[in-house]
Amino acid sequence: MAKKKTILDLQKMKANGEKAAWMVMYDSCMASFAEDAGMDMILIGDSMGMIIYGYQGTVPVTMDMSIAHCQGVRRGAPNTYLIGDMPFGAYHESTEDAVHNAVRFLKEGDVDAVKLEGGVAVADKIEAIAKAGIVVFGHIGLTPQSSAAMGGFKVQGKSTETAKAVIEDAIAVYKAGAKTLLLEGVPEETCAFVHKILPIPVYGIGAGAECDGQAILAADALGVYKNFTPKFAKKYCSIGDIATQGMKDYISEVKAGTFPAPEHKYKFTGDKDEFNKFLAEYEKNLDL
Repeated sequence: MAKKKTILDLQKMKANGEKAAWMVMYDSCMASFAEDAGMDMILIGDSMGMIIYGYQGTVPVTMDMSIAHCQGVRRGAPNTYLIGDMPFGAYHESTEDAVHNAVRFLKEGDVDAVKLEGGVAVADKIEAIAKAGIVVFGHIGLTPQSSAAMGGFKVQGKSTETAKAVIEDAIAVYKAGAKTLLLEGVPEETCAFVHKILPIPVYGIGAGAECDGQAILAADALGVYKNFTPKFAKKYCSIGDIATQGMKDYISEVKAGTFPAPEHKYKFTGDKDEFNKFLAEYEKNLDL
């Protein structure tokens, strides 16, 4: 049985130069596979809006949706470090609202930490949640919840000016009390500098290799989501292709009458003569 990591383990991994591997997923079955594989962490991401619910983005995801998926993932991966992704609107109105919703993630979702997007603009929320004794994962760079304000899903920190903004966000998140930081959609040079200057674990998703570990959507890595695959995502297998072919085979066998085969059927163990007599008598008196 795997031993669940703690934030201290993640800090030791950084100190020892051991990379952390984590994936984003939303259900018990996939989480159980991740735990069997030895995944360090699982993020129950608000990308469920697109992957699970078919929305165009992450904004429609609610607290109740997020917590329900956290509960499912925890059942599938009881011994894996889980991060709950605070959805849009869960921490924007006030620090009190942010703490309240972060507490809900721990009490109801049974996660080990929460993640929220933004840098300087949400530093006060990070500080309040951290002071409540909750481990906070920061998330800066390409932040999907703010993609509309960014003009779409665009790489951040590609110029000196924009890289400076990413670095300032990183410093603000660290000073506010975040225990780790995730950089998404930034050049490797920008991520490498943040990794160099911050003492907390710095992870990347589309941010190059110069950091303390990598995150990726299971839907991208396993070939499940066919609508869009980002440049930075590597497909390690193609579950979608396997599933489609399996469904085609099922349809073909059903239409041909070859499924269910004898090995898929239950056998009647009673007295067949008595049963047939019963059926004949029942049918004779049937009034439909």
